Order: sequence, then C-alpha cells, then structure tokens
Amino acid sequence: MSYEHIKVEREGPLMIITLNRPERLNAMAPAMADEIGNAFYDLDAGENGARAVLITGEGKGFCSGADLSARSSDSKGGSHQALQNHYNPAINQVLRAPVPVICAVNGPAAGVGCSLALAADFTIASKSAYFLQAFVNIGLVPDGGSTWLLVRAIGRARATRMMMLGEKIGSEQAEEWGLIYKAVEPDALMDEARALAEKLANGPTLALRTMKENINIALDGTLPEVFVNEAEGQRLAGASADAMEGGMAFLQKRKAEFKGK
Repeated sequence: MSYEHIKVEREGPLMIITLNRPERLNAMAPAMADEIGNAFYDLDAGENGARAVLITGEGKGFCSGADLSARSSDSKGGSHQALQNHYNPAINQVLRAPVPVICAVNGPAAGVGCSLALAADFTIASKSAYFLQAFVNIGLVPDGGSTWLLVRAIGRARATRMMMLGEKIGSEQAEEWGLIYKAVEPDALMDEARALAEKLANGPTLALRTMKENINIALDGTLPEVFVNEAEGQRLAGASADAMEGGMAFLQKRKAEFKGK
C-alpha cells in the first residue's frame, strides 16, 4: 500500500520503516500511527515475508512525540480517543511483532516517540540523541505505554525521575541505565543498526519469534507459565527446518544458513 507519513522499503528479508515528517521532527499524527500499524500488518508471514524490521526517522529527529495539532479539537475526548484508536495499537504492533524490531534513534525521541523507540527489541541511538518524557511540563501524563516500558526497563526510581521531572536522558546515559541496547557515534548509527537488523533477519525466525513471546510473558507471568511456554516453544522450534540446519551446521563445524522456516 502507499504511505504519506512514513516510507517503507524492503531489502531482502529486512523491512525498513522511516518516519517521514522531518519538517516536524517526525511528530506522530494519528495517521502516521495508523501507517506504522499497517506496515506491520503487511509484514507477510509467507516464504518471502520480512524477517526483521528496522525503524528510524528522516532528518534530524527520530520522533518528537504526538502531533497535538493533528488531534481532535475536543479537549475532553481527543487525546483519549487518539491513544485508544491510533497510538496504542501502533505501539502494541511493535511490541507484539512476530519478528525482531530494531530502532535506530537518530535524534530526539520524546513522548510517544520515546515509547516507539523503547518498544523495539533493540534500540540503538546516536550519541547526539536523547529520550524525553516531557508531559509533566504541560500538565499531562506519559502515555503510549511509556509507564509500562520505563518501569520494566530501568526500575521505579529512574522511571519516576524521567516522568515526574521531565529530564532529557542522553543516549549514553540511557545505555548505562539499560534503557537501550547501545549508543554510537552519529555517523555510525545506520551502519550498526542495519548490520544488527540484517543479522536478525537472517537468523532462525521461528526461534526468535518464540523468544520474543516468552520474554513478553516473563514480564508479567509466573515461573510455571514461563516453564510451559518455553517447553512449547522448544517443541515448535525443534521441529523447524532452521533447527535441523543449525544442528547440522554445528556437527559440520560451519556457519548455519537459516531460511526462516
């Protein structure tokens, strides 16, 4: 399908989504959120489907947050409806995607843009980038899943600091906290992100999908639930062609060539 607010490209098994409103630092209008969600629906789980997704921003910013000017003028229902109908579904698509998702954060990631970045499985950020929950400065509260994401990533104290004080957290500090995977020099960002995305896109897709599902379950589930899901995941992955290839490669002392089957 065609997109107005994002660009979607395919490079073999890798899908690349670029937020494309650079004149607004890629502020996320509800329509952009819908397009992100649609792009994930279009992954295509078939033989030629994408096996990893790389998300980045056009220009100097990753995403400066929700585009307030594009929301409904109804101050009572506009934000609530936009979150329920547009932003939350898009973030959930990233969290629950059946393939690894990598975010290359090239500039400010604020508000729902911060949520989008942190919903990825791997977040790589330029050393010039930062993460911001500025809602307190305008009398609002974090949304787009930020509360859930931040508390689980960096703990209650640091999440409270980010949300209640509205401080910018630079990418190097974010890496130190465990908020993101890695902070890199600006000119190395896309090379490193692409290399990681391509490695994952050429990995054992079923096993990676099951790992992602089990990690999500482990965040809220019990140990017995995790035991059950790990065992079931191992049963499914063990019957895959990729697992057979991995075993043969190990025995033959060569690199495995996974096909995502």
